[in-house]
This record gives sequence, structure tokens and C-alpha cells, in this order.
Amino acid sequence: MKKQMVTTKRSLTLETEERLNQQILLEGKSSAYYLSMASWCDTKGYSTSSDFLYRHSEEERQHMLKLFGYVNDAGGHALQPEITGIPHDFKSLREIFELILEHEIEVTKSINELVDHCFSIKDFTTFHFLQWYVIEQREEETLSRRALELFDIIGEDGVGLWTIDQEIGNLENFIQKSGPGNMDAPN
Repeated sequence: MKKQMVTTKRSLTLETEERLNQQILLEGKSSAYYLSMASWCDTKGYSTSSDFLYRHSEEERQHMLKLFGYVNDAGGHALQPEITGIPHDFKSLREIFELILEHEIEVTKSINELVDHCFSIKDFTTFHFLQWYVIEQREEETLSRRALELFDIIGEDGVGLWTIDQEIGNLENFIQKSGPGNMDAPN
């Protein structure tokens, strides 16, 4: 593994740039995934869940754009990812939130590997930049787990699914009150 070397033209190694572009792809995929899920919820009458997922789709897009800016500012070239393989049909509302948790765990692993890479080559600027993503991923996983807890606590029978859909709208408040995002993290 190469040690970080800053030049007059760039402050990223080609390997770090490639890894950041892979993260851009993953964030873009997250945005597309949530957009597809939001549309499905919309068609099934889960209006609060669809609003929640539309917002999260845009949030993931902003995560991608933040990486774009960083790569380009550091002398690299951020690449628009080609997004394919996004499902458009789901079995249930619960399945959506199970898939979200699985996906967020995948994103967390990717961020952790990227952070480890930056630390190992002593690219402390990128390491520091990525700390925001580390904290964000903890929030995303907490949010996803809490959503799934709603299915277990409320149950899906009778008005259960309607109630769960309504409670999904309160998840951001849950994170703001109890999550690690209360730490003073840069936006």
C-alpha cells in the first residue's frame, strides 16, 4: 500500500480516489434504492413511509455529492456512477426496512474500510473528512433498527401497518433525541 503523497496537482492517491469513487457509487445506489422503495410505498398507500424514503433518497444523494466535491477539490475526478439492478417491487413494508438495514450495514462496512485505508496510508485529511460518514452511518443503522422494532412492538395485524406507517414519520425525532448524531459533527 502506498503512503499518502501530496503533490502540486493532487492530494489523493489514485487508489484512494478509486475507493472514494466506489463509495460514490454506493451512495448513489442508496439514493436510487430509497427512491424505488418510496415509489412502491406511495403506490401501496404508505404515505408517511414514502415521504420518509423520498427524504432519505435525497439525503443519500447529498452524501454522494459531498464525496464528489471532496474528490474534485483534492485534485481527483469524481465519477457519476452507473446505477443498475435496483428492485422496483417489494413483498411488504417490513421487507423494505429489512432491506434498508442490510444495505446500511453494507455501507457502514464500506466506510469503515475506506477510513482504515486512509489511516494506513496516513491520509489524515481524508480520514478526518470521512468521520462525518462514520457518525452518519451509526445514525442510519440506528434508524433502520428502530423502524424494524416498530413492526415487533406494534404488530402488523388490524391497524398495525397503518400505525407503523405513521410512526415511521417520527423516526428522525427519535434519532435527534437519542442518537450519536447529538455530537457536534460537521454538516
